[in-house]
Amino acid sequence: MEKLKKRWGIDSNFAIVMILLVFAVTGSSSLKIARPFLEFIGFTREIFPEDWYYAIPYWAVRILVIFPIYQILLVAFGWLFGQFKFFWAFEKKMLSRLGLGRFFK
Repeated sequence: MEKLKKRWGIDSNFAIVMILLVFAVTGSSSLKIARPFLEFIGFTREIFPEDWYYAIPYWAVRILVIFPIYQILLVAFGWLFGQFKFFWAFEKKMLSRLGLGRFFK
């Protein structure tokens, strides 16, 4: 626990619990939001044939939709749980690694 606190620059165990809770809630929520969104735009698994290799485009698009939803929810839930500073820094670091850091300077 001490290693995690040092690595993340956190002072208390409570903050670690809040951060881990935000990660858990965000992951579940992004999946729950992505399904109705994809169904709303008409992108469902049923539009593809049953062969396994047709699942690849479906899951690729689904992951591409989930990714921005996850990013937005991560900062939003971080703010709701009082950890906005940590998650905003986390987002900037992650997006800069993806080559999008120029938008957050």
